Order: sequence, then structure tokens, then C-alpha cells
Amino acid sequence: MISIKSDREISFLKEAGNIVYQTHCYLKPYIKAGVRTKELDKLASDFILSKNASPSFKGYEGFPASICTSINQEVVHGIPSNRRLKNGDIISIDIGACYKGYHGDSAWTYAVGKISDEKLYLLEHTKKSLFVGLEQIKPGNHVGDIGYAIETYAKEHNLGVIKELVGHGVGTNIHEEPDVPNYGSKGSGPVLKKGMVIAVEPMLTLGSPEICILDDDWTIETADYSEAAHYEHTVVVTDNGFEILTGGKNGQE
Repeated sequence: MISIKSDREISFLKEAGNIVYQTHCYLKPYIKAGVRTKELDKLASDFILSKNASPSFKGYEGFPASICTSINQEVVHGIPSNRRLKNGDIISIDIGACYKGYHGDSAWTYAVGKISDEKLYLLEHTKKSLFVGLEQIKPGNHVGDIGYAIETYAKEHNLGVIKELVGHGVGTNIHEEPDVPNYGSKGSGPVLKKGMVIAVEPMLTLGSPEICILDDDWTIETADYSEAAHYEHTVVVTDNGFEILTGGKNGQE
């Protein structure tokens, strides 16, 4: 069942989302060649805990870390480890924070040092596809309108759309109804209503959209090893549009 959040619930979700945004901002200076992804995980965990919140992902269905760190061809759910970032890598960092029982969820893909023009293109247009999708959010529109807009933009820019992984509702659970695919048809899916809180998260690739899961049972990567990017915001549907809960004035810098 899709839940409509009360003003009180939305206030908690805003705080949870703001903590996620602050955590992304806090990590940015550390995302550079030589850092181990488990060091980023520790920094994020300590920061979230300092805000009277807890990492949403730690222990979620057995996930062993506080954030997801997915590098290059890894799409989502990468487990922080002793692996060091290298100049030219891209890394998707997915962060969740739980504040008074309510969650915020946002992913962003970062360049490590100087990256190739192809990777720059991937990051630029995956991020733009997120905001193209968000523009469809207002009462009376459908979830399918979001996915249609993202898929259309991705295809126009020759990027692969991963269909097995989707956005979702957010509330007292990190993943709630409805599913929010990054593809679809106009006018399909649930109707958007004021008070709904959803995470929109396009995951696009430079090559094939086919994916596989690694032996750790978490990390998902592209089948052809092409690079992937992932951008995500949690938003609330308002009277005539939406409000981003996991970003600053411009959504994210």
C-alpha cells in the first residue's frame, strides 16, 4: 500500500534527508585517489551518528556496511573494502540515514581526479536524467510519467537504462511502495498524490543495460563492464510539484 505522509512525518523525513545531504557534502573532500572505500564508510557512519541518526543500510537484509560504494562498472550495492580509489575512477556513493524512525536516501556519482570525456558525458547526462524525471512529479501525474521522461532522455543520449533496478517509496522503511522505474509509458502506474515520498534514481550505462550480481551477493555490475552512473534524490509530492528532501537549494552541487 502506498502511504500518504502527514506533516509531522514529512518533518522527520526532511531531517533524515538533510542528514543524507550533509553526509554527501562531508565526504566530498575525501573522495580522491588513494582513499580506501572502507575509510569513506567509517567517515560517513561517524558523521551520521553525530547527527543523532543511524545509517539506514547497515544490517539491512544483511548488508555489512553503512554506505554503498560502487566503482566504474559497478552499478549499485558495492561493499566498502580495502580497495583504494584511483585517478580516473568514478564512484557512486549511496547513503541512507534514519532519523526518529524515518529514512532519507540519496546516491551521487563522483569523479576521482581527472576522468575521461566518456565518463564525464555519462555523469552529466545521468544527473540530468534525474532532474528530467523529477520535473514530472506533481499531483495527478503518474509514476510512469517519471520513467518515460528518464528513459526518453537516456535514449536520446545513447545511454543504457537498467530496468531491473528501480526507485521506490520512502518512509519508516527505506524501501516502500510504489516502485519507481526508470522506464515506462505516460499515464501508467500509480497516480502521484500530495504527501507521497519517493526516491527517484536513474542508473544508466555507457554500454549494455544488462547486469549481473557478483559472488558477494550484493555488488551489481554491468555485464559488459561498461561504466555506470547512479543519481538519486528523495522527494515529497507537494500541492503543485515536489520538494527535494536530500539536497541543498539546487538539489545537489
